[in-house]
Amino acid sequence: MSEHQNIELSTQRIEAFSDGVFAIAITLLILEIRVPPLHGAGESKSLTSALLELWPSYFAYVLSFVMIGIYWANHHYLFRFFNRTDHIFNLLNVFFLMCISFLPFPTAVLGEYITDPDNQRTATTLYALGLLLPAFSWLLVWLYASRHNRLIDTRLDPSFVKFLTRQFMLSNGLYLGAFLASLLSTGVSLAICVGLTLLYLLPPKKPIYRESQL
Repeated sequence: MSEHQNIELSTQRIEAFSDGVFAIAITLLILEIRVPPLHGAGESKSLTSALLELWPSYFAYVLSFVMIGIYWANHHYLFRFFNRTDHIFNLLNVFFLMCISFLPFPTAVLGEYITDPDNQRTATTLYALGLLLPAFSWLLVWLYASRHNRLIDTRLDPSFVKFLTRQFMLSNGLYLGAFLASLLSTGVSLAICVGLTLLYLLPPKKPIYRESQL
């Protein structure tokens, strides 16, 4: 195989591009929190109270920041197992990055309307959808790469590959549950989202190889 082909099939360029998208998405989150006005509608407030009133935006920001950070870490974790890429894999990764870069929008909506009784359900549903989409696209990336060991390291133990597949499928099921729950209860939906975020802070499973368990 020529040097040019090796470069095209390597994962280095796609990882570098992905890191750039992660950095932009995670930066956009804080840009949605604006300096609060102290005067308006014939009344004034202290800066302290105005800043405290932004707690929904802080909550949404921290939740989404941690989630994107987890995806960034797991993206590097997973790409250790890919020997090469191909055109379809690259497009699936672009779809995943599109879902990641979409997250700042539902984050801003949630921060703005989570305390609004008339609109909090819609805001929560949109946010749950914003978390479901990256999980779904992440699953597509893994299923395509791991099917018949298409792109992954063939030394990986089949039981480990199946473990990751089950884990990603379960994650999608839970995020789908959060999305459906948002149609009935915003509290339950957000509790699932927060619980999943805390769960994914745990270190990932150590890879198992056929020759030895490293």
